[in-house]
Amino acid sequence: MPQCLSIGATQHIDWLKDRLGRKLRFNEGNDIYVNLRENPVGNITFISCDFNGTVQGGRQLDDELLFRHFVADIISDLILNHWEKAMLAEIIRENYYYFNEGEKQTIFQYCLQYTNGEKNIPGQMDRLDRKNYIIKKLVDYLGQNDSIVIDGFIRFRLKEYINDIKETVDQAVDEFLMDREYREFIQLLQYFVEMQEPKVNLVNVLVNQRGVYKLYDENNVPISSEFLEGYILDVIDNEINYEDLLISALITIAPNKIVFHGVSPNKPDTAMETIKHVFTDRVSVCSGCKLCQKNQQ
Repeated sequence: MPQCLSIGATQHIDWLKDRLGRKLRFNEGNDIYVNLRENPVGNITFISCDFNGTVQGGRQLDDELLFRHFVADIISDLILNHWEKAMLAEIIRENYYYFNEGEKQTIFQYCLQYTNGEKNIPGQMDRLDRKNYIIKKLVDYLGQNDSIVIDGFIRFRLKEYINDIKETVDQAVDEFLMDREYREFIQLLQYFVEMQEPKVNLVNVLVNQRGVYKLYDENNVPISSEFLEGYILDVIDNEINYEDLLISALITIAPNKIVFHGVSPNKPDTAMETIKHVFTDRVSVCSGCKLCQKNQQ
């Protein structure tokens, strides 16, 4: 028995028509037949899909269920691959209008890292979860309706999905602000380093297996505390973590060169990364020497 479904949308019509034609015709066989007709109504273009099939490979098929599942899969791809990006841009534009265009574009790129699965947000749907959620909603809807307008379906039937996208934008904005604050912090530290007169030529930073840092001069002699006494007196009454202490000590000493020893390639070192950003080409990592061996003892 022929089945007919009308799919309307305000955008991506050519993509939708192409995918419908290719995917549905791929499943043609025996008595299965697909026909697509395009009908514009105002700013919405409707694609009418006629599907008639009874037998494939000698088995009786539930044609209507198969047909609507194919359509749901195609529409879910359209939403995830095209509509989602437009929604991200719209949310950024409406909710974070006070950022300039360059900042909005950076936030948008952060959003894509989350939606593409490069980064994860605990408790939120990943891409596969979003696709399964959308397909389920579409199959439920198409099981009771012969016509769908994708724009309205997203707005009124995918509220959980939209809220998830909004949370992704919020997370991206938080990350952008933290990164901007970090860059400003690095610029300030770079300024301090440039203003400092180097107290030693080279500092060897030994990172032991417990993550404790020890400083040595170019002769592998422990750095004298005389360079740090003023700094220690300034911060002794304040809360400060060990990595902050290392960074501040190196800025106080302002060496011409810094060499890290005993760094594990499989363990990220945030202090070392910050120091690399501050001291740039003054920093290097030793691949093996007496100090590195000392760290393994």
